[in-house]
Amino acid sequence: MLTWYDVHRRDLPWRAAPGERADPYRVWLSEVMLQQTTVATVGPRFAAWVARWPDIASLAAADEADVMAAWAGLGYYARARNLVKAARVLAREHDGRLPDRESALRALPGLGDYTAAAIAAIAFGRRAVVIDANVERVVARLFMAAGKPAVRAAAESITPDERAGDFAQAMMDLGSAICAPRNPRCMLCPLAIACDGLKNGVQENYPVKAAKKPRPQRYGTIFWLERGDEVLLVRRPGRGLLGGMRALPTGPWDEVRPGLEGAPVSAEWRLRNVTVSHVFTHFMLELSLAEARSDAHTSLESGEWWPIAQIDSAGLPSVFAKAARAIRGE
Repeated sequence: MLTWYDVHRRDLPWRAAPGERADPYRVWLSEVMLQQTTVATVGPRFAAWVARWPDIASLAAADEADVMAAWAGLGYYARARNLVKAARVLAREHDGRLPDRESALRALPGLGDYTAAAIAAIAFGRRAVVIDANVERVVARLFMAAGKPAVRAAAESITPDERAGDFAQAMMDLGSAICAPRNPRCMLCPLAIACDGLKNGVQENYPVKAAKKPRPQRYGTIFWLERGDEVLLVRRPGRGLLGGMRALPTGPWDEVRPGLEGAPVSAEWRLRNVTVSHVFTHFMLELSLAEARSDAHTSLESGEWWPIAQIDSAGLPSVFAKAARAIRGE
């Protein structure tokens, strides 16, 4: 596996070159960004991030609102909030450095078992069992292991004491390039001779997935209030979904269509004959779009007026960016 990796390793901006030591901050950041997000999407976003916040100290000193805006479009926004929280803990309690042990890493905000193991192995060379979706697929097929406990036990049995980080990245690359979810390229796989799934012709049946529960449907309304060439934006509550993000005003998200409930001001609202849909982890959302015009005398309890021509720079989460494009006819 390691011999294959030395020849076929992916060249990624957060990986150390052969013979060089990995930057723990870059490893941490990339692992957080890559959760539920593709390498193709993360690549340019990672480069922009490290150009702005190149190390833990700069991230710890960053304004959280700026961080959340920079994260816009990557989804799962709690990841960005936890990055800032953890950076501040590291600056305050760890001299601005990531600890090199899994147990200490898991104590930081937002670092679960996988991320802690990945940092310990890849950044510090510790023996740690690293299992992401790609590794799970490779191991499940290799051993015909059904269920996460069986996959973990099998991965534990093959993780080497030396070069554990390279081994983890090799398994990730193998899962990405060869041991794909559909139509795996088994004849190119360096582990083909040892793969129980391939021997039995059932490799695509693994990993065994539990049946997914249907996502509930929710409805809401987004409000587009213009004043001249500006639009009203608000800051969502710090806790909860999309917490702390700059957004368009919205009413409740519920099982029935709320109409104009929750409008930010009293105005002559007009519901557009168009909706915007978005899929979250635990539910599907369909949003109606309401628009109105304001004048200089409109009283606002909160919010800010943002230039419509610069709406793309507001760092809106994807669902609100979709709504803005729909309102503008883009």
